[in-house]
Amino acid sequence: MDFSEDNLKGFVLALLSSGFIGASFIIKKKGLKRAAASSGVRAGVGGYSYLLEPLWWAGMTTMIVGEVANFVAYAFAPAVLVTPLGALSIIVSAVLAHFFLKERLHKLGILGCVMCISGSVVIVVHAPQERPITSVQEIWSMATQTAFLFYVVSVIILVFILAFHFAPQCGNTNVLVYTGICSLMGSLSVMSVKAIGTSLKLTFEGNNQLIYPETWFFLLVVVTCVITQMNYLNKALDTFNTAIVSPIYYVMFTTLTILASVIMFKDWDGQSVGSIISEICGFVVVLSGTILLHVTKDFDRSSSFRGNYSPLSQSLSARLCSGNAEY
Repeated sequence: MDFSEDNLKGFVLALLSSGFIGASFIIKKKGLKRAAASSGVRAGVGGYSYLLEPLWWAGMTTMIVGEVANFVAYAFAPAVLVTPLGALSIIVSAVLAHFFLKERLHKLGILGCVMCISGSVVIVVHAPQERPITSVQEIWSMATQTAFLFYVVSVIILVFILAFHFAPQCGNTNVLVYTGICSLMGSLSVMSVKAIGTSLKLTFEGNNQLIYPETWFFLLVVVTCVITQMNYLNKALDTFNTAIVSPIYYVMFTTLTILASVIMFKDWDGQSVGSIISEICGFVVVLSGTILLHVTKDFDRSSSFRGNYSPLSQSLSARLCSGNAEY
């Protein structure tokens, strides 16, 4: 693939973003622990004492820096390229958790990290070029096509079901509930972030897009989605192990974001079948690496409670749903 200058800028920014975001998970986790120790009320059960904790705000600031870099990356490169590189934040998070949170990184977890890097390289090599967009109204026409509207409605329905039906019942025992809400809302926020980033890019080039109401509507969507994501991500981080939340959140968020981008921006139009298959294979390798990180972490935690015995019949889905519950 001819790696364009815009794609290169997006690639570098995505790498920087992953480093900051991965570190932010650890800093925020330590802030949440400190806040819970001082107030006695955890974020997972409705506490908001972490808002008074400086360490949590340091983590939030680090995450904001990473998200800004990620925001700008979407203005230069397609989501199919930028989003999967978030796997590198999982590696940063897992390594830092090993040293600062004493969450042991298994040898197979290291293999998972290598798989994430390898899959990301394959995706970068075969990523599509960024399609030229001349106005925010062009993006609006993409967002209002029937297929994408169907996706948006489906996401909203699923979020309401998870938030008001499943969260009260099993939110603190099933990691998929909180991470599912974050991931669904995140896929919509990325599409809007790309729209805003492109609008600002065109504005700085002399083609003012701030005069169009569509730009401000996309901004409203971003604010709504990000607030929702942060609320439920805090609950997930406080309730479950960081090495569980990070990979599962990445897998769900990346899958849904790529799906949304393919529907809205038609990223795969014009690409050869071989390139598309290579991207999918690279993505599968990345997903396998993140799942391996989770499974080995869960194995270590099980071993610490049950010695050398671990039932072979326990399925991966059971591991995903068990969350941070003690055996």
